[in-house]
Amino acid sequence: MSGLRMAAVAANFDRDLDGDFARIAGLIDCARADGVKLLALPEAALGGYLLSLDGTAGSPPALAVDGPEIRKLSALAGDMVVTAGYCEAAGDTRYNSVVCVNGDGVLGNHRKVHQPLNEDANYGAGSGFAAFDTPVGRLGMMICYDKAFPESARALALDGAEIIVCVSAWPGSATNPDPDLNRDRWKRRFDLFDRARALENQVVWLSANQSGTFGSLRFVASAKVVDPGGEVLADTGVTEGVAVAEVDVALALENARRAMGHLRDRRPEAYPALGAQLVRA
Repeated sequence: MSGLRMAAVAANFDRDLDGDFARIAGLIDCARADGVKLLALPEAALGGYLLSLDGTAGSPPALAVDGPEIRKLSALAGDMVVTAGYCEAAGDTRYNSVVCVNGDGVLGNHRKVHQPLNEDANYGAGSGFAAFDTPVGRLGMMICYDKAFPESARALALDGAEIIVCVSAWPGSATNPDPDLNRDRWKRRFDLFDRARALENQVVWLSANQSGTFGSLRFVASAKVVDPGGEVLADTGVTEGVAVAEVDVALALENARRAMGHLRDRRPEAYPALGAQLVRA
């Protein structure tokens, strides 16, 4: 099979930026040696995520999208397209963001829109979703809880995204956690959202996640590549690793959409409440 070789990472990142960059450099080197052209790193890969979701955890180091750290990430990416989560400094506001870069610089940036539990104590909320063109195709990006809302992925698909990259710091259940992450109900939800969003929008889906533990959080890992039919092509399971798959994106989208095109066959006039809600917002 010929096509675009892509990879999603499940790994642990913390407040040590130098250590994070060393880990990222190693992942990029290995991916490049394997022929990967699109690499997705987790939410908060630069500086680590929050220590807890109770509203008291300190924020990661705040980085400017045009600052030296993102330029360093671009230099490491070189001829690859790389996405990575970070805490974005924008004036007095901090955003939970994901940036897409290659050696030419920043290709796209997304600020997390949907904030779970008490995440809004640390971050401002993003305001929307937009796809953008890259050397590997038209991409859309979202962060973690964004994927629980079907409108997020649908907005990107309608904006022409062929591949949607979702980066996460998705933990296991906070209440009645299962000792075996494979049986954890939040892990099941993570996987269901990945497959459903790919299938309903008939896009290629790349899902990266933190692994291991950080503060009070235990992450479910489960990085994966999903095809436009909702089939998982590669998956790390609940441990650290890299899910790699090669997809002829144009052919995969054509085959998935030929008979039943979920975007083409929509009937917007039948969903007036959605339009009314958008107007009110």
